[in-house]
Amino acid sequence: MAKNIKPVYYGEYLQLDKLLDAQHPHSAMYGPEAHDEMLFIIVHQVYELWFKQVLHELRSIYREFQQPELADRALQLVAHRLQRILTIQDLMNAQVGVIETMTPQEFLEFREYLVPASGFQSIQFKELEILLGLTRQSRITYDQQSFYNRLHDKDRAYLEDLEQQPSLFDGVDQWLARMPFLEFDEFSFWEMYQQAVNRALDRDEEIIRRNATSAEQLAAELTNLQLNRDSFAALFDSRRYAELQAEQRVRLSQRALLSALFITQYREEPAFHLAHQVITALAEMDEKLTIWRYKHAMMVQRMIGSKIGTGGSSGHDYLRRTTEQNRIFKDFFAMATYLLPKHDLPELPDALRKALGFHFQQSVKR
Repeated sequence: MAKNIKPVYYGEYLQLDKLLDAQHPHSAMYGPEAHDEMLFIIVHQVYELWFKQVLHELRSIYREFQQPELADRALQLVAHRLQRILTIQDLMNAQVGVIETMTPQEFLEFREYLVPASGFQSIQFKELEILLGLTRQSRITYDQQSFYNRLHDKDRAYLEDLEQQPSLFDGVDQWLARMPFLEFDEFSFWEMYQQAVNRALDRDEEIIRRNATSAEQLAAELTNLQLNRDSFAALFDSRRYAELQAEQRVRLSQRALLSALFITQYREEPAFHLAHQVITALAEMDEKLTIWRYKHAMMVQRMIGSKIGTGGSSGHDYLRRTTEQNRIFKDFFAMATYLLPKHDLPELPDALRKALGFHFQQSVKR
C-alpha cells in the first residue's frame, strides 16, 4: 500500500528561514557592524552543528556498548559510525583555516563585545567530552570546576547529571574485558605472552652485552632494558597494575588492556577484524580531537597572544595544556609499549585459531 507522502519544499525542509536568520553580530548594537564578526559567528555555528551530528553518532554507539553483548552485526555498525565521526573531524580540523583568514586586528574590532562568552561554554562540546569519558578529576585544574561556574543553572545541572552516567570509555572497557579468548582450554594469553616477552628481553640483553663498547654504555643500556622489564612486569602483575591505575598512568582495566593487546597482536584473525577496527578508530578519534584542540590553541595564540580569554581562562596556555591532559583513549596509544614484533609472537593453538576463524563445512552429495 503506497504511503501518502506530503511534498516538501527545500527551504522549508531545512528550515532555512530560521537557520539563515540566526547570525546577529553583537557589534552592530554599539556602532558600525564589524565585518568579520559574521565569519566568527558562522564558523562557530557550523562547529555546533557538527558537534550535534557527532553526538548523534556517539549516542548510538554508546547504546551498543551498554548492551550485555556486542554482536558482530552491531560491531560493524559501530565501526561504520566511528568512521563517519572521523570524517567529520577532518572537516572540523580543516575549518580552523577558515577563521584564520581573519587577522588579529580584525578580531579586536569586536572581541570586547564577546565577554564573558567563551568556547568552553559550549554545552555540546562538554557533553561530547563527558560522553567519551573525560572526568572532572582528569581535567586540568582550571577546567575541573571553574567552567561550571560560568554556565546557566540548567546547563550545569544537565552536565553534572551526565557525569554520573557510565561513559563510552566505561562501555569499551567492559566490552574488552568480556573478550572470551584470553583463556581458552589449556591456553592462557597472559602466560604465553609473558613467556614470549621474557624471551625477547633476554635476547635483547644478550645483544647489548655482546655489542657494548664500554662499561658506561653497557650500564646505561642495561638500565633502559630493566625499565622495559619493569613495564612488562606491571602489565601482568595485578598489584603493580593497580598502582599504575592509582597513579593515573593507565586507565583501562588490566583484563581490558590485555584483551586489546591480544586483538592488536593477532588482528589478522577473522574474529578480531572488527574489534581491531573499533580500537583503531577510537584511538584515531582521540588523536583528531587532540589535533583540533592544538589547532584551536595555535589559532587563539595568533589572535590574542598571551591575553586572557574572554571566558576568564589563561587563553592560549589553557588550551595548549588541554591538548595533552584532556585525552580519553591514551591507553590505546601507550599500548605500543607492550607490542612485540611478529617474529616473536608464538603460534596460537589450532583449537583457538579455529575458534577465531570462520569454518564452513559443505555437504557432499552421494
